[in-house]
Amino acid sequence: HSSYHHRSSIQQLELPQRKAALIVPAFETLHYRLTFPKSKAELLSMLDMGSLYTFRYHVWPKGHAPTDYAKWRTATVPYRVAWQPDFEPYVVVRRDCPKYDQRFVGFGWNKVSHIMELDAQEYELLVLPNAFMIHMPHAPSFDISKFRLSAGYRGCLQTLREEFHQDLSRRYGAAALKYLTAERSL
Repeated sequence: HSSYHHRSSIQQLELPQRKAALIVPAFETLHYRLTFPKSKAELLSMLDMGSLYTFRYHVWPKGHAPTDYAKWRTATVPYRVAWQPDFEPYVVVRRDCPKYDQRFVGFGWNKVSHIMELDAQEYELLVLPNAFMIHMPHAPSFDISKFRLSAGYRGCLQTLREEFHQDLSRRYGAAALKYLTAERSL
């Protein structure tokens, strides 16, 4: 039932006529076993009881803060959010959207750069009011440990980020400046 419901509510958005990235709000649990909530109401009560958190709440809240979970709690229709630095939501996009940047393999900046590119192309960032996903705990990836342990890895990532910004400036001109100033002020 719920997948049908998503399909019909998504069809109402008439995406073929507009450029939109549909944001699926992300949550996480620290329990290895979890009964997946069957509805938004059930998810909200699990959130209130503390068996779920908004995604990366403890380590990297910036990554998902623009989703505006407070607004999502009571939302019944999709709502637009604005791009902010380090935003890396999970999105549903049409197949003809910009591709992931191949430079960002491994850990770091693959989703951030993709959302930046979507924003630069003036995609609307729309949060779905009844969709959600839950991240389950798992062992850290090999790449995140490399990122944490190796200054060389972090240095390479920084160089790639700067290259990516230059490419954005070339492609989108003055419109891309906001990404750079956001970066510098971090």
